[in-house]
Amino acid sequence: MRTLRVMPLSETCVLLVTVIATVVTDNLAVGVILGVLTAMVGFARRVAHLTRVERTGEGTYRVEGQLFFASSNDLVYQFDYAGDPDEVSVDFSATTVWDSSTVAALQGVREQYARRGKQVTFTGLDATSQGYIDRLEGRLG
Repeated sequence: MRTLRVMPLSETCVLLVTVIATVVTDNLAVGVILGVLTAMVGFARRVAHLTRVERTGEGTYRVEGQLFFASSNDLVYQFDYAGDPDEVSVDFSATTVWDSSTVAALQGVREQYARRGKQVTFTGLDATSQGYIDRLEGRLG
């Protein structure tokens, strides 16, 4: 019991899900699969909180961390749409866009600025991230 109290909560959950699923189904494979899925969810939750949006100057921002479904949810709320100048620049050189939910979030950022008559430019995107945006932006609803 002492070991369970000192282990990180996510690891304890993985252990418990694996053991309970194995005992209930009498099938180790089911327990392992459910344990792996639980570990994936725990990892995604942990990594999601490592993404930061930092204001680096008047109308300039820098995004750091990995952008995917779990981390891009709050991205839209990290900018000062009303207080920013007419031209805004967001530097993505310290991040990677991994999925369509992030493209949808970035599209939301563009729309928020456009509603206020402002323009936002995304800079520093790697080729893969830019490819996602070019291919998906405007096509997601």
